[in-house]
Amino acid sequence: MKIVAERLRQLRESMKLSQVKMGEIVGVKQASLNRYELDIASPSLETLTRYAEFFDVSLDFIFGRTDSPQGKLYKNIPKIALDNEEKKRFIEMCFDPKSPMYERLKAALTEMLSEQDQPKMMEESGDE
Repeated sequence: MKIVAERLRQLRESMKLSQVKMGEIVGVKQASLNRYELDIASPSLETLTRYAEFFDVSLDFIFGRTDSPQGKLYKNIPKIALDNEEKKRFIEMCFDPKSPMYERLKAALTEMLSEQDQPKMMEESGDE
């Protein structure tokens, strides 16, 4: 991924570190670091995590998902598709079909999950 290579080089150069010194910091050889920066090889997740920790940036920034070094802020709300068969099976498993409230409970849960699927106007104007 070219953006990862560029970000790794930019981060290193921003601190005026040589590839040798940066390699010592993140625990890789200079030759490996050179290949990462030239986009010839991909660093391990462990190496990327060491970069993120050393430079105090997010992995979202390193991966180019955002230009903000702090990364994106997530609300940890998984997306559930309205026509998702797994969701329907989940709802069916939640309630006892013999219960007199079965249909009402199923309908209420389906509605609640469907509301999560609807994008909120304020969330669409999110910061990046």
